[in-house]
Amino acid sequence: MQSNATTPQQYLDELPENRKEPVKKLRQQILDNLPKGVEEAMSYGMLGYVIPHSVYPNGYHCNPKLPLPFMNLASQKNFIAVYSMTLYTKNELLNWFTSEYTTCCKYKLDMGKSCIRFKKMDDIPFGLIGELTAKVSTEEWIEIYESTIKNK
Repeated sequence: MQSNATTPQQYLDELPENRKEPVKKLRQQILDNLPKGVEEAMSYGMLGYVIPHSVYPNGYHCNPKLPLPFMNLASQKNFIAVYSMTLYTKNELLNWFTSEYTTCCKYKLDMGKSCIRFKKMDDIPFGLIGELTAKVSTEEWIEIYESTIKNK
């Protein structure tokens, strides 16, 4: 579900009541742990965390007018999702995350390539998402992006 919100605050204000607090907590974990150079913006109708053109002028290869995506946070129809681009490009990070997830959550990990889905609002590992956010620097993400994704 994409939102038509134009600001993060508008996005938060439009959330259903049962989603407001978990999304706000996830957002705060992400903001508290963002690598230097990553900024919050609306991206693809979600809360986006992007590397702006002032840091990476080339932009996103799919549409160079857009900044380079790093992470997204969204309230979808049946779950809250965190999209971490770094997870599907860095196996050691994926292995760390899946291992840590099992130690702090009682429910099975529901995950796609970069999408982590949370259907149980009382079992969201907020701190783990913060740690994940901080694991890859802006410079390292740009290097990974240029060597693995952009050239495909």
